[in-house]
Amino acid sequence: MGNSPTTARRPKKARLMQGNLAIAEGALAAGLGFFASYPITPANEIAIFLSRALPKRGAIFIQMEDEIASLAAVIGASVGGLKAATATSGPGFSLMQEHIGYAAAVEIPCVIIDVQRAGPSTGRPGSPAQGDVMQARWGTHGDHPIIVLCPGSVQEAYELTIHAFNLSEQYRTPVILLADEVLARMWERVELPLAQVEVLGRLHPEVPPEWYFPYDDALGDVPPLVPFGQGYRYHLTGLFHDKSGFPTERLDEIDTWQQRLFGKIEGKVEQIARIEEEEMEDAEIAIIAYGSTARSARHAMKLAREENRAVGLLRLVTLWPFHDKAIERVASSVKRIIVAEMNRGQILLEVERVAKGRADVVGVNRADGAMVTPAQIMAALEVEG
Repeated sequence: MGNSPTTARRPKKARLMQGNLAIAEGALAAGLGFFASYPITPANEIAIFLSRALPKRGAIFIQMEDEIASLAAVIGASVGGLKAATATSGPGFSLMQEHIGYAAAVEIPCVIIDVQRAGPSTGRPGSPAQGDVMQARWGTHGDHPIIVLCPGSVQEAYELTIHAFNLSEQYRTPVILLADEVLARMWERVELPLAQVEVLGRLHPEVPPEWYFPYDDALGDVPPLVPFGQGYRYHLTGLFHDKSGFPTERLDEIDTWQQRLFGKIEGKVEQIARIEEEEMEDAEIAIIAYGSTARSARHAMKLAREENRAVGLLRLVTLWPFHDKAIERVASSVKRIIVAEMNRGQILLEVERVAKGRADVVGVNRADGAMVTPAQIMAALEVEG
């Protein structure tokens, strides 16, 4: 069984690039072979770029009739052996939830790009938000594991898109890239390609077809998934299933499958979850932020440091699985935690859950379709806990 990475070594070249285009370029670098989507603001540039780029590479782009069909097509393409993805925004992301649950249960690698905008409902289509955080974790019904990444710069949008595909293949799971309107339409200097790009391929079994089971825990937490059409017969169903993929009502088989399904992600939080710390060594106040809001948070932190105030920043690069241990460390070392986000307090609730009163937790929130500003965060720094 192998999952050997391929690497590309080329000199870096600076480019001015929009966030959405960086995501599209990252998908191409990761080996994207199939992309299906339905038009929606503010994610449209991703589809427009890929509609031109993919056919030139012998890959497939298709505009579907809606977001439900888009993710269904992506799942089918992945089962056929292609690296597959879709892109959408809040309303379309809502429509995809049943298929996200199916992909999680059947363990189909795929990448879902959600460029968040203000909501609920139609909201403000051209305005930023971070209101899909809990939907990304709990939007589909039932208990399920999920990986969600949140870029904070155009450069990182490129890098994390590649990482999303790698995680998807490595853990045989859907991965959500959670961007936002500000980042998606921002233009920044980006160095591409990376000096060394690691691209993971799909796991392949070392057993003959007659010995192959797609959900066999004897092969580890992540059994290899052989694409249809290669002589390995197996079944796919969203029902609870046995190691061969066929439906089962046996509780011992269901429990074994669930333990492996959750263990492969929740048991590897330290390996999967990424955080970035700045000025946290002597911090008495910590700002926790993610996505484009982290840019405001970083500026507020720098202003506070100029005033000789011990303020640090913890940026969440991976939102789910949630890095409890990192938050526990912060809560045990500072007096106050400020959680800044463009919603009514979604990650704030997670921080409060983990902090357990070790530190005072304060939210800086807005959900009106405008950015959280450094001034708002600075104002929260002035409030005594």
